[in-house]
Amino acid sequence: MNIEILLPLIVYLLFVFGVAFYAYRKRQSGSFLSEYYVGGRSMSGFVLAMTIAATYVGASSFIGGPGAAYKYGLGWVLLAMIQVPTVILTLGALGKKFAMVARQTKSVTVNDMLMARYKSPVVVWLSSLALLLSFFAMMVVQFIGAGRLLETTLGISYTTSILIFALTVGVYTFIGGFRAVVLTDTIQGLVMMIGTVLLLGGVLYTTGGVNNAIDRLATINPQLIEPYGIDARPLDFTFMASFWVLVCFGLIGLPQLAVRSMAYRDSKALHQAMVIGTIVLTILMFGMHLAGALGPAVTPDLKVVDQVIPSLMLQVLPPVVAGIFLAAPMAAIMSSIDSMLIQASSTIIKDLYLALRPNKAVNEHKVKWLSTATTLLLTVLVVVSAINPPDMLIWLNLLSLGGLEATFLWVMVLGLYWDKASAIGAICSMVAGLGSYVLMTTFSIKILSFHAIVPSLIIGLVAFLIGNTFGGKKATNA
Repeated sequence: MNIEILLPLIVYLLFVFGVAFYAYRKRQSGSFLSEYYVGGRSMSGFVLAMTIAATYVGASSFIGGPGAAYKYGLGWVLLAMIQVPTVILTLGALGKKFAMVARQTKSVTVNDMLMARYKSPVVVWLSSLALLLSFFAMMVVQFIGAGRLLETTLGISYTTSILIFALTVGVYTFIGGFRAVVLTDTIQGLVMMIGTVLLLGGVLYTTGGVNNAIDRLATINPQLIEPYGIDARPLDFTFMASFWVLVCFGLIGLPQLAVRSMAYRDSKALHQAMVIGTIVLTILMFGMHLAGALGPAVTPDLKVVDQVIPSLMLQVLPPVVAGIFLAAPMAAIMSSIDSMLIQASSTIIKDLYLALRPNKAVNEHKVKWLSTATTLLLTVLVVVSAINPPDMLIWLNLLSLGGLEATFLWVMVLGLYWDKASAIGAICSMVAGLGSYVLMTTFSIKILSFHAIVPSLIIGLVAFLIGNTFGGKKATNA
C-alpha cells in the first residue's frame, strides 16, 4: 500500500467527519425534521450550485462515464456534454415555484410536496416505492465505484474497499444529516474540479499533447476518434436523442435534485446557482470524459474499463498528487450516496412511518433515532448488494435513473404548472411510466431503436392526460 497516496485521503476523510460533527452541533436546536432533511432552508447560491453538481456527478460520471469513453472513443465525450444544462433545467423548471410551495406547505421531502398537491396517499405510496427501488440500485452503483477506486489505487481487496467506504459515508451521514451533506458537497465540488484539471493535465503531458494522443488512438482503432463511436456502440441519432432525454431533460424529475430546490435561501441564491453550477458541470464532464477517452493512449490493455480513472491517476501523477486527486472521485461518489441515503431515510421515516400514524404525536427523540438507524441499515443492505459488481456500472446507473424519471417527471412538472392536474392523472402516469420502463428494459423491447426512457415518458404523459380527463375532480393546488 502506497502511504504517499493514502495520507491525503485520510486527511480528507478526517475533514469530512469534522464537517459532520459541526452539522450535528448545528441541529441540536430547532426542528429535527427541517434541519436533518433540508438544512433549515439556508443554502447560498454557491452552496446550492455545488451541492446539485456534486450530487449529480457521482460514480457514473467519474468512473462509469470515463470507462465508456475509454471503450467507445471521443464520440462519448460529445455525448457526455449533453449533461451540462442539468442545473439550469432543474432550477429553471422547478426552482422558484418549487421552493415557494414547499415553504407554504412546510414540505421537507418530495413526497410532502406530492401529498400537498394531489391530496392522495396512493401517490405518496407509489412515489415511495419507486424512490426506494431506484435509489437502492443507484446507491449500489456508487459503492461499486468506490470499491473499484480504492481497490485499484490502494492495492487492497474489493471487499475491504467497500467496507471502508461504507463506514465513512454511513457514519458521517448518520451524524450530520442534510447540512453535513451540503457542506461537504461544497468542498467535494471544489476537490472534484481541481482533481479533474490535474488528471487531464497529467494525461496530456504523458501523451505529449492532444495531437500525439489522437494519433495513438487512431493507431489502436481509428473508430475511437470518430464522432459516431465504434461499431459495437454506434452513437447515432436515436442513441444521442435518447441520451439527451435520459441525462438532461429527464433530470427535471429527479427527486434528489428537486429536493435541493426546497433548501436555498432566496431568489438571488437561485440565480447564482444556475450560473455557477453550469460552469462546474462543464469542467467536470469535459475533463473526466476526455481523460477517459484518451486513456487507451496511456494504458491500452485494461480488462475492466471502469478502472481507467484510477489507473490513469497512478500512471500520470506523482504519488502525493495522486493521493490528493484520489479525494476527487471519492468526493463525487460520497456526495451522491449521502444525498440518496438522506432521501431514502426520509422516504421511510417521514413519508411512510409518520404518514401511517397521522393522529399520533410526533416524538422528536424517537424520529431522530429511527432516522439515523434507518440510514445505517440502508448502508448495510447496499454493501451486501455491491459485493458482486457488473463489468460496466454506467448501464446499471442509467437503468435506475430512467426509472425515477419515468415515475416523477410529469407528476412534478404538471403538478406545479397545471392547475387541472388531478391525483388520478398522477397515479396513471406513475404506474404507466414506471411500468412500461421496467417492461421494456427487462425484455429489451426497442421502439424505433430509442432507449426505453423515450417511449416511457410519452406513455406516462398520455396516461396522465387520459387519467386526468376521466378521473374525476382535480387535486387542490397547494
